[in-house]
Amino acid sequence: MLKICRQLFASIVCLGFATVVTQAQAQDFPSRPIKLVIPQAPGSGADLVGRMLAEHMSKTLKQPVVVDNKPGANGIIASQLVQREQPDGYTLMLTSVSLVSFNQFLYKNVPFDPLKDFTFISPVADAGFVLVASVNSGIKSWDELIKKSKARPDVLTFASAGVGNSTHLYSEMIGLRSDIKIRHIPYKSSGPALMAVVAGEADLMTVTTATGLGQIKTGKVVALAQSGESRSAQLADVPLLKELAPNMPALPGWYALIGPAKMDAAVTQKISAAVNQFLTDPPIAQKLNDQFLFPIPGTPADIQKRAESEAVIWGGLIGDLKLQID
Repeated sequence: MLKICRQLFASIVCLGFATVVTQAQAQDFPSRPIKLVIPQAPGSGADLVGRMLAEHMSKTLKQPVVVDNKPGANGIIASQLVQREQPDGYTLMLTSVSLVSFNQFLYKNVPFDPLKDFTFISPVADAGFVLVASVNSGIKSWDELIKKSKARPDVLTFASAGVGNSTHLYSEMIGLRSDIKIRHIPYKSSGPALMAVVAGEADLMTVTTATGLGQIKTGKVVALAQSGESRSAQLADVPLLKELAPNMPALPGWYALIGPAKMDAAVTQKISAAVNQFLTDPPIAQKLNDQFLFPIPGTPADIQKRAESEAVIWGGLIGDLKLQID
């Protein structure tokens, strides 16, 4: 009995010591530079957000936050790199909805569980999307799109940046929830896909607002509907998708900050607070809005819940479409 008591006492002492050490580490965090992995190339939307965030966090946390671009395999390379790191808060990643809510359904052999093998730290920003039509299509409004597509099912086409890309899935969801049939024409990236709509090679595309705005403003494509909760000031006459199709799920184009699984809660909260300070800074919020990137302050629980709920919606669509990428 005495031996058992000694063992129990030793365990309690060790647990208490470990707790004190963890608390001390959290209080001292960060004591060295932090690496922020960006799963896209320099100059991309994620890179723009990530570099702004890194600069602000460096000031807030008083340690350099160094951006490390790791593009490739639709984010799987970067995600796997971060997943294998120590969960000490010194390696983070700016992820996107496709990496945590799409990839596990699109790819046969994703080497990790996006919803379980990471620590969700903070939501960052939503990207705006707009549904555009070719001038050659003669479609000038949502009602005309519905009327034409129902009169000639599976004749109208939509361009995308590739199979399984958000520009593909969002257009598929619009067709499904609007009960219209439109044919998919995949391209290698958003630029060529949008140019195909400008040239009349494809009738429609769901594109990020930042990418499509120039073509809309010059009249080379027609904006039919935009995503989001409120109309953009630059597209004030373009109705919201949710106004036109109330049963349409939100088109998710968000970025979020994550780290390896099992990060200390106090460290996670410290980083999350720095991100939220970044998002609520008025000049930064305005700069993001100017790029059609809308700040979404929130908690680790908020972004994890959103990732999980959207995995159900978009994973279901991917399954229904029987999409698979080797």
